[in-house]
Amino acid sequence: MITQAERTELERSIEEIWQIALDMGYDPYPIHFEVVPVHVIYELGSYSLPARFSHWTFGRDYHRQKTSYEYGMSKIYEIVFNTDPCQAFLMDSNSMTSHKLTIAHVIGHCHFFKHNDYFSHTDRRMIEKVRLHRDRIAQYEQEFGWREVEDFIDAVMCVEEHFDPTTPLLRRKTAEQFEADRRRPQGRLSEYDDLWKLMGEEAAPKPRARKFPEEPEKDLLLFLANYGRDLEDWQRDIIAMIREEMLYFLPQMRTKIMNEGFASLAHERILERYLSKPEEIWEFRRLHSGVLSPSPSRMSINPYYVGFQILKDIERRWNGELEVGDEPETDWLGNAKPRPVGEGWKKIFEVCAEENDVTFLRKYLTEPLVKRLDLYTYEKDEVDGEEVWVIKSTDWEQVRDEMVDGMTNFGVPIVTVEDGDYHRHGELYLRHAHDGKDIDTDYADRVLRAIHRLWGRPVHLETVSSGEATLLIFDGKENIQKAL
Repeated sequence: MITQAERTELERSIEEIWQIALDMGYDPYPIHFEVVPVHVIYELGSYSLPARFSHWTFGRDYHRQKTSYEYGMSKIYEIVFNTDPCQAFLMDSNSMTSHKLTIAHVIGHCHFFKHNDYFSHTDRRMIEKVRLHRDRIAQYEQEFGWREVEDFIDAVMCVEEHFDPTTPLLRRKTAEQFEADRRRPQGRLSEYDDLWKLMGEEAAPKPRARKFPEEPEKDLLLFLANYGRDLEDWQRDIIAMIREEMLYFLPQMRTKIMNEGFASLAHERILERYLSKPEEIWEFRRLHSGVLSPSPSRMSINPYYVGFQILKDIERRWNGELEVGDEPETDWLGNAKPRPVGEGWKKIFEVCAEENDVTFLRKYLTEPLVKRLDLYTYEKDEVDGEEVWVIKSTDWEQVRDEMVDGMTNFGVPIVTVEDGDYHRHGELYLRHAHDGKDIDTDYADRVLRAIHRLWGRPVHLETVSSGEATLLIFDGKENIQKAL
């Protein structure tokens, strides 16, 4: 617990840091800060939203994170939620300098939430909705049993990332409309058949074979909620609630590198103006270097570090400071544009308002940066009879393209519904848009079992495995794999 004197200093620091941020051009949502014990921080981190429904996976994540903290392997300094006003939580065991760094960092996040285009459709009252979701799910547990509800949520969460964020508000056919279409006689065109007969057979369009859905459907969650044949109303409701929460998380998934880089730059620039005591400056620099240290595992990247370095490079270039390897700026026709001077800070705010991680890396991860950050691609290879990870390429374009490729569709395989009435027996046929990376078949087998739980009929997934067209099937009893 913090003392009253510490609370007074913290409140004063929030006001002073807030004013410095406004003077520098930041424009965040109002922020409500709360100081909480460590177990609350890790509970919020594992649930991702306060007052969310209970599930065993959240408890698992809580114990993993808290154990990692207790053994000194990692630490969460703050939790901030994208609402209006934003809600931020500070850990009571942190030092006052840590609190000041966190406050400035949170201001950067909240400016990003408010101004980035990909957050513009966010429901800023999502915490209130999540509470309603929790209460409804608790009511279903009372009615149908907690084991039945939790087992069903297990299945939904296996496919929770397979939704279409581009069409969240489209109205889809109801199950009754689908059944009416499915029963329509083969070859029937429409209620205007008689008019086509009067105009002559040549004028009539050729009847299309029955197909459901008419076009490949990317929104697997919504498709299952609408057309799962044996689902009850409470089960359709749970799918809809989880899908709505995933739509809330989507912008954060799309902008992780930019968001953390922007917030890290914010805490550096704000505290450079705010801190004056040598001991505070030394502690701040130690904390700052820890946040921005390259990932200790070379198999992953630190988004704080990469985002921060790219933004600083953008500022340097748009201030007119040249380095070896810099390429001239060009317009969309490829014509050289005059190099801007003194516009670096303005450009950072512009980039963070308009881009997501994919476009950010594609446009601003340059050859000198890839070399400076020591980035490379890697792959598994056999060395002395053992499979080990080895460097695949240090070519900057290959590095950039592979990073971008891994973030397309926020790193989730693209799976579309091709046929919801396969074999005319109501079976589900899915297709994986293979992009050179094979699906883990063990994981796919578990997911197909979950989809079968939601669909109620055999499920087929067309993919490519080791260069061969392959069909993965779960028929309700066993997983089957066969070549196509």
